[in-house]
Formats: sequence, C-alpha cells, structure tokens
Amino acid sequence: MPSWLAWRKFQLLVRAELRYLATFNTSDRRWQMPACAALASGLPLLVGAYFDQMNYGLAASLGGVVFLYAPNTSLSHRMVSLMACAFGLCACYTLGLMSHYFPQLLLVPVLSFIAILVTMVCRFYALGPPGSLFFIMAAAIGAYAPIDGVQVPLFVGLLTMGCLQACLIAFFYSLYFLPKQAPLPVSPMPPATFEFVIFDSVVIGLFVGISLAVAQVMQMERAYWVPVSCLAVMQGASLRAVWNKQVHRIVGTGIGLVLSWGLLTLPLDKWRVSLMMMVLAFMIEILVVRHYALAVIFITPMTIFLAEGGDLGQGTPDALLQARLLDTVLGSVVGLIGGVCLHSPRFRERVGRQLRRLLPSYYNRT
Repeated sequence: MPSWLAWRKFQLLVRAELRYLATFNTSDRRWQMPACAALASGLPLLVGAYFDQMNYGLAASLGGVVFLYAPNTSLSHRMVSLMACAFGLCACYTLGLMSHYFPQLLLVPVLSFIAILVTMVCRFYALGPPGSLFFIMAAAIGAYAPIDGVQVPLFVGLLTMGCLQACLIAFFYSLYFLPKQAPLPVSPMPPATFEFVIFDSVVIGLFVGISLAVAQVMQMERAYWVPVSCLAVMQGASLRAVWNKQVHRIVGTGIGLVLSWGLLTLPLDKWRVSLMMMVLAFMIEILVVRHYALAVIFITPMTIFLAEGGDLGQGTPDALLQARLLDTVLGSVVGLIGGVCLHSPRFRERVGRQLRRLLPSYYNRT
C-alpha cells in the first residue's frame, strides 16, 4: 500500500474517532432527578460532618447511589425495584467487607464470583443502566476499605441506612413527579438465554477477576478502581461501544485527574468536602446520559473523595492521582480485551461449548 494512501486512511480513522468522542446525546432528563441524586449521596456526608465522623458519612453516602436504579414506572413497581437493588448493594458491600477476614490472595476469586453472580441477576431481570456497575464498585470499595474486621457490622449498617434514605428520597420524588409525567409501562422480561445471562456474565466476571489479579501482581495499592473500570468498559453493547467507552474513560479520567489535583490542593474541611461531592454528583447525573467522557471528568474526583475521603487534605495528592490513573488505564485495557473476546463469534462458539459441558443440563435448555 502506498504511504500516502496509508496516511490518508490514518487521517480518516483519527477524524472518525474524534467525531465519536465529540458526539453529544440528547436527553429528556429533568434537572430535579440529578438534584435528588446529589441529595441522596450528600445528606449522609452532611450528617457525618455534623457529628465529626466523615468515615461514617462516606460509607452511608455510598448507599445513596441506589437512587439511580429507580425505573420510570409506576410507584409500586419503582419502589419494589429500588428496595431490591438496595438489598443487592448491601449484600455486595458486605461480601467486600468480609474479604478482610481472608487472605488477600482470595480477593480475586471472591470479586470475580460477585461480578458473575451480580451480572447474571441484572441480566435475568433486565435491570437498566447503570446495571451491575455500582454493585461491583461497592464490593471493591468494601474490599479495600481501611477498617478492622470488628467494624464490618457497623459499616454494613451505615451503608444500609444510606440505602434506606435514598429509597425515601425516591419515594417523595416519585410522589411529586408522577402526577406530572405518566409512568412507563413495565416491560416484560426478555427470555433468559444461556448466551446473554450465563455466558456473558461468566466472561465479564472472569475478566474483572483478571484485571484485579494483574493489579495485585503489579503490587498496586488499594486498586479498587481497576475492576470497576474493567466492568464499565465491558458493559458496551457492541465492540464499537466497548472501544468508545474505553477511549472516553481514559480521556475523561486524564482530565478528571487534573480537576482532582486542583480540588485536593484546596484547604478542605468536612463541610467543603460534603458540598463538593454533592456538586460533583449533580454534574455527573446531568452529563452521563449526554457525554460519557465529560461525566468521567467529574466521576474521577467523586470516586477519589468517596474512597479516600478520610485522608483528603493530608499530604500531597500526586501519588494518589498517579495510582488512580494507572488503575483506570489498566482496567480499561483489560476491559477492552474482554470486550473483544465477548463480541468475537469464534470465542463465543468455542468457550460457550466448553461452558455448556460444565453446567447441568437444566441450564442448557435456554
């Protein structure tokens, strides 16, 4: 191939990628929904700041993300779905915290098992976005939480209180907006096929475990963001979506780390941290349905504050930001490899055939 033709193809490829990166999606999301989401995550922080127990507030704040799982259906269906998601979030966080009782080496199979099981349940019940992402994030943050084993029941209770408070906010939000906007009908669940429910879940869970195993081999400290980044990338519905999400995540994280550095150099106290996280949560929910890379810019400092909030404002942030950048790049690369495998017909045919042999015949009927 002539060099000029290769250069021309390269230019067209770069332009296409930049076009994908610059594409904005339309959204009919009302501003009140991001405001309530920010309130669900921020109220526990304000309570923790008032009692001078920010670690407790951060644990309860993580439960506030369950508000994002509220479907636009009738009130009865919405609240039942939300409470089921709250139970799942509590269970995942509890399993993550319980990993403190076991050797660090067992963390990889534990988190991989959680990812497989949670993804299966989310796909079986056709749970919409953000899908299994926050369940795995809760498990990963719990696994790397700097607490003693005797504190596990306390922190499980704190997260449960955060979930209950988010359900209460969702209830009053629904009461206010349902008369103004007709709820959507409940869609029938799709057939629970082997390929969609079992095969995809096993592959996703295995690559989540692989990403964490690589992080442990590289001796990365508190690498909770590696499996989360891997899962976020693999959730793309197609190989193009997987690639776009990987690019958006890496670019957004790079810019978000600059924002994080600026925020971490500020004279932070417990009240400023609480208010800042509420603003970040509001911006994320405004942008995430419109442009994923822009949302990741604010997701990056939000997750750093959420997982590292007890140490914010102490020392220089350079080491922390470098670790989070490496976490994101490693998780995104492993997630991209997993996405290629997940959407490869040859891989699906060969591995799927072997997986069917390992399962009882009952699960192979679908």
